[in-house]
Amino acid sequence: MSRPKKAENPMRLPLLALIALTACSNDANHLGNPLMLPVSGISTAFGNAAYAQRRGRVEVTVKSNYAAIMADIRSGGGPALSAAFDTAGVPIADRPARIIQLQSDISLYQASPGALVTALMVYSN
Repeated sequence: MSRPKKAENPMRLPLLALIALTACSNDANHLGNPLMLPVSGISTAFGNAAYAQRRGRVEVTVKSNYAAIMADIRSGGGPALSAAFDTAGVPIADRPARIIQLQSDISLYQASPGALVTALMVYSN
């Protein structure tokens, strides 16, 4: 006596086909090419290390010259703020607009030098 076959899930085959087709897509996705994951991981590690090193330099510059940078922000620019922009890598063409942004949020930066460091890093390339 043989057992009756179980009815297979009718959605199983289309679901598997959909998964297989999306894995072969050339369009952008969040994983990228799985064969390139080791290379991506290595390049991400180097990128993160470079960012951390630059952020450390910006933090030292800001905390060492904090009062002068705040005075430069209030006055619309100056040598201490320019040095902080240079250290962070803020493009020269963007600086006038960034000074206006810094002036509009001056109360935030007076309360937290870390917030100023973060803003400079966001403004950088």
